[in-house]
Amino acid sequence: MADRDYYEILGVERGASVDDIKSAYRKLALKYHPDRNKNDKTAEEKFKEATEAYEVLSDPEKRQAYDRYGKAGVDGMGGQGFGYRAYTDFSDIFGDIGDIFSEFFGGGAGYRSQGGVRRGSDLRYNVEISLEEAAEGKEIKVEIPRNEACEDCGGSGAAKGSRPQICPLCQGSGQVRTTQGFFSVTTTCPQCRGNGKIIKDPCRSCNGQGVKEKRRTLNIRIPPGVETGSRLKVSGEGETGPNGGPPGDLYVVTHIKRHATFERQGNDLVVIANIAVTTALAGGEIDVPLIDGKKAKLKIPAGTQSNQIFRLKGKGMPMMGGRGRGDQHVIIHVLIPKSLNGRAKDLIKELDSELEKMGEKVENFSRP
Repeated sequence: MADRDYYEILGVERGASVDDIKSAYRKLALKYHPDRNKNDKTAEEKFKEATEAYEVLSDPEKRQAYDRYGKAGVDGMGGQGFGYRAYTDFSDIFGDIGDIFSEFFGGGAGYRSQGGVRRGSDLRYNVEISLEEAAEGKEIKVEIPRNEACEDCGGSGAAKGSRPQICPLCQGSGQVRTTQGFFSVTTTCPQCRGNGKIIKDPCRSCNGQGVKEKRRTLNIRIPPGVETGSRLKVSGEGETGPNGGPPGDLYVVTHIKRHATFERQGNDLVVIANIAVTTALAGGEIDVPLIDGKKAKLKIPAGTQSNQIFRLKGKGMPMMGGRGRGDQHVIIHVLIPKSLNGRAKDLIKELDSELEKMGEKVENFSRP
């Protein structure tokens, strides 16, 4: 799904009230509802997009995280799964929206499906790496605590020799539907709590949950060019879904340490080069450090000014996906000595006199 701003998707201001957000979503959902747009993939994507935006902005905790950190702040927050709030808040409008969500988003997107099977929660893992590691790429080992299927009951939640029974109230759907006037309201089944099944003899090892927390070590490849906030998706490495549901995904979020020499600006790097006043006046050549540990020769022309910028093309950070590299910008700082001996002062005066003869005397003023 495109990384568009959620407020922009719903067409509301960042300070919009909950009622404004609900109203905006209601209009978009009615417009792009799949039942009104048969076989229209564009409308289907817009419906999904609007639902994702509403899912985040209608939840105070998720909205606060999104306002501070963007999408990286809400990925992997877990909960009932994407679309759940939209489904519960607007079932009175759409009636069969629960069935529609299952059809168009699928169990793999976090929705309940027939029999109450639900996708496991996504997980988030933050990793801090150096700028050099971000440039070269790195393989890391991470230890993830997560819920996995209970070995004793195979994830069913029922004790050995027994098995879950279909809920008699909802007939295994996990939902019950009632009619209120012209609208059909679908809610979570109160008897099985949406699972679709009832466990009369629960597994003692997992207390009928079907999952147990375990720690798993994974090898994660960090590709070259990642930035702070880059999200790397590892499919199927999230938590196992309850009642034998499919697992969620793992999102590895990178954070780049501050570097002592280089400043990163997108895919470009910036470095300050301090040079002697004599080099600035007469010209010369300096060695400039590069992010890969090597050095590049940079020619300093005579008359170089302080804060003048030179570009080393293609010497910046690699772009993710192997699409080339950024540039490295070298900002010149001319160092003026704070103390001079007698001989140095005489030479400076001689130089000043010579510059005056050449018409290079500088004593004019201008507006700052």
